[in-house]
Amino acid sequence: MNREILHIALPAIVANITIPLLGLLDTAIAGHLGSATFIGAIAVGSMIFNLVYWNFGFLRMSTSGLTAQTYGLGDRVASERVLREACLVAMAVALGIIVLQVPLLKLALWVIDPSTEVRQLAVTYYYIVVWGAPPVLLMMAIKGWLLGIQDSRGAMWVSIVVNVLNIVASLTAVYGLHMGFKGIAVGTLVAEWLGLGFAVLLLQHSRKTPFPTQPDQARSELATGGFRRFFKVSGDIFLRSFLLMLVNLAVVAIGARSGDLILAVNALIQQLNTLFAYFMDGIAFAGEALVGKYYGRGDDGRMRLCVRRLFVWAVCLTAVFTLLYAFPQYIFALLTDAAEVITASMDYRWWCTLLPVAGMAAFVWDGVFIGLTRSRAMLVAVAVASVTFAALYAALPATMGNHRLWLAFVVYLAMRGVVQTVSYFRKFG
Repeated sequence: MNREILHIALPAIVANITIPLLGLLDTAIAGHLGSATFIGAIAVGSMIFNLVYWNFGFLRMSTSGLTAQTYGLGDRVASERVLREACLVAMAVALGIIVLQVPLLKLALWVIDPSTEVRQLAVTYYYIVVWGAPPVLLMMAIKGWLLGIQDSRGAMWVSIVVNVLNIVASLTAVYGLHMGFKGIAVGTLVAEWLGLGFAVLLLQHSRKTPFPTQPDQARSELATGGFRRFFKVSGDIFLRSFLLMLVNLAVVAIGARSGDLILAVNALIQQLNTLFAYFMDGIAFAGEALVGKYYGRGDDGRMRLCVRRLFVWAVCLTAVFTLLYAFPQYIFALLTDAAEVITASMDYRWWCTLLPVAGMAAFVWDGVFIGLTRSRAMLVAVAVASVTFAALYAALPATMGNHRLWLAFVVYLAMRGVVQTVSYFRKFG
């Protein structure tokens, strides 16, 4: 079982490393342009696209869970149907984003309400990167399908190629073509379209992957439902993603209303959380693929064993990151040379160390529940945690300053894990 987990998780972790590294690089480029305002603009610009794209994360997650189950069933026809459905929905959503780009931007800026300087830069970033909606959403579906057929290496190469292209293109545009802040956005857009071309070529090769023989105890009912089942799972994940987006949006918005310095500080701390999340997602992706496969086969014993082993690996990773984040000044120094931002960030070092501990269970359970397509339980967990976050932040005294925000956020992460733990053991014992 450990070998199976690592077979999926290691390529996923390698792929995911490139994603936070890209975010770190964008922050680092902005941080060396001479002002904390550029860091804030990257935070706001990225959050706008999180506002837009996070709600459609079901394109990867639904596709991954449903495909893993059909793979376990040995049903290639059902697997291909899931891929077609996901790609059709991805194109429809991308068209809607492009058509509605102006009202979406106005809504996002109204909610975040950044300073005038940050707003101007964020708008520039948005109107360039928004044209990457089609490749971004299609690649979500493609990577979900690859993961579902246990081809995490394929999904890894898609992520690596896109993000390496992004790094190269951004550096070239900013420093080679002297485009300044705008170059970060141009590099991102170019990489997304080139990356889609690579993903399509890889997909054609991966569709030749042999499927296992259908086992006698397989849950054959999982192959039925078509679009109806896809939309049922996707609807729950859509609402879950919307709630996740609201909480993360609140973190940026609260920071923006506290001034550009606190906005920059919170952006740095969020980068640490993102780095840990993408490592943990490697474990979660293994859960999606393997739990979904065993659940589709009807092999509940192997499924439970897989869950236990996933948590063993998660605890090991959490210990490493907790130790690393106890000394965040070295990471912050790589991201910016603004001394005032680094100094202010060190007041929050202990919140940095708590982020991995609080979030570990939630990340693992997300992967397990996607493999089980228990999307309603995922939605309930995030809903309870989001209400807890809002209530706690409102109840804490304003004299705590920005520490009030991070205490509420850490409790929010922990609550997600608690609710999902209870849900899993009530269902599977």
